[in-house]
Amino acid sequence: MNNSRSFWVTGASNGLGLALVERLLEQGHRVAASSKGSEELEALAVRHGSRLLSLPWQLHEEGKAANAAEQICHAWCSLDVLIINGGTSDYLADEVADCDVFEAIVNDNQLAGEHCLASAQPLLAQGHQPQVMAIFNRYSALQLYSPTQVSAGWNNVPQWAREQREALKDQGIDLTVVAPQSLKTPVTSVQAVPDAWTPQSAADELISRLALREPELVLEVLDISSLWPLSR
Repeated sequence: MNNSRSFWVTGASNGLGLALVERLLEQGHRVAASSKGSEELEALAVRHGSRLLSLPWQLHEEGKAANAAEQICHAWCSLDVLIINGGTSDYLADEVADCDVFEAIVNDNQLAGEHCLASAQPLLAQGHQPQVMAIFNRYSALQLYSPTQVSAGWNNVPQWAREQREALKDQGIDLTVVAPQSLKTPVTSVQAVPDAWTPQSAADELISRLALREPELVLEVLDISSLWPLSR
C-alpha cells in the first residue's frame, strides 16, 4: 500500500495494545510490537510475516528500550509513529503486593515511556511526518506524589508527556496525549462520559485520529480491564 507507515507499539501483549497491532497490520502498515508474546501475536506473525517485528517488552529497563530501538533501526532505518501504551501492566513484577500495584503501574509506565521516547527520537526524526501517541488510563494517570499540588511532570505521567511536546515539535514530531479528563488540568470544557469501549473499537478510533495530529484526546473507559487486562 502506498501510504504504508512504520509503527512501534508498546504494551502489545493484550487488550488495546494487541488490538492496535492487529488493526495497523490489517491496514498494511509495518508494526514493531513490544509484548510478552501470545498466541494471537504468533498468529499475526504467521499471517503478516516480516511486516510484524517482535521486540523486547521490558521497556522499563533502559537497556531493553535501547535494544528495541536498535532492532527497528536495523530493520527500517527510521520510524514514523511511536504509540506508547502507558496503561499496560506488562512490567509488573510477580512479587508486587496488591496494595502497591497501582503505584507500580504508574512508576513502571513512566520509566518505559521515558526510555522509549528517548530511544525512538532519532528514528522519528528520520521518519515521514513523525508523531507520538501516548495513551494512559485512569490508573496510570494517577497523581501519586503531592496529590494536593498542581499536576507536573514529576508527579503525573500524562503531564510529563505534555512537557515533552515543545522539544518534540522542534524536531518536527507531533505529540498526542490520550488520557482521562483531569479535574485539575482539564483539556476541554465538555464533560466526557465513560463509554463501553472494546479494545477493537478504541483501536479503530485512535488509529482514525492519528492523521488529525490532535494534541489532546480524552478517553474515558467504563471497563478498564477490557482495554488493559491486569497481567500478574
